[in-house]
Amino acid sequence: MGRKNTKAKDKLLRKKEEKAVLEKHAALVESANSQVDPLSSFSAFKKFTKNGLNLDLECKPVGLIDDETLEAMFNLEKNNMKSFYDDCSWGWNDKKKKAEMCEESARYLIARDQEGTPVAFSHFRFDLDYGDPVLYCYELQLVESVRRKGLGKFMMQILELFAFSANLHKVILTILKHNPGATEFYKALKYELDETSPQEGVFEEECHYEILSKLNKKIYN
Repeated sequence: MGRKNTKAKDKLLRKKEEKAVLEKHAALVESANSQVDPLSSFSAFKKFTKNGLNLDLECKPVGLIDDETLEAMFNLEKNNMKSFYDDCSWGWNDKKKKAEMCEESARYLIARDQEGTPVAFSHFRFDLDYGDPVLYCYELQLVESVRRKGLGKFMMQILELFAFSANLHKVILTILKHNPGATEFYKALKYELDETSPQEGVFEEECHYEILSKLNKKIYN
């Protein structure tokens, strides 16, 4: 009986420890989400003036973004990604994509030109992913005229600042395997295959994508 009681106590202790860790992680995400504008803490990143670009950056939850900007971002997303979606099992659906982009937890980092037109955006969220507190980058989309000028890298650096300054464990994102440009871009920024990425031969119908991540060195070193 003594051995059984010890096992039961150990199991209960592990459950309590796991619950405490999950509560701690949830608190980190809640704290990150309490910021209306995380960019306000990084004023040096509110402008991008490089390679002929002169852009202003802003960060807002979806509920504070005007309809015209939302429509412009949707059109940019559709223009860049519809063909990739249609070439895999996901398929493109206007209604579903608009619904995803407008979910309450969605946040946006937006780059505008001097006329106020959005020329790039990232849709991201502070969330728990398999129990880990993360910044999940849903999208990073740029118009053709501002690509290959350092803007995408700059915006990803901002997302990393948001995540790691809030003590989140990693920045995570999903890429389509048949989008080699995205794969090359993120791997150049030191994003690696995440442990949650589908394994070949296990979920064959889902293997058109991979999950990449960059870990918070303060936590994992």
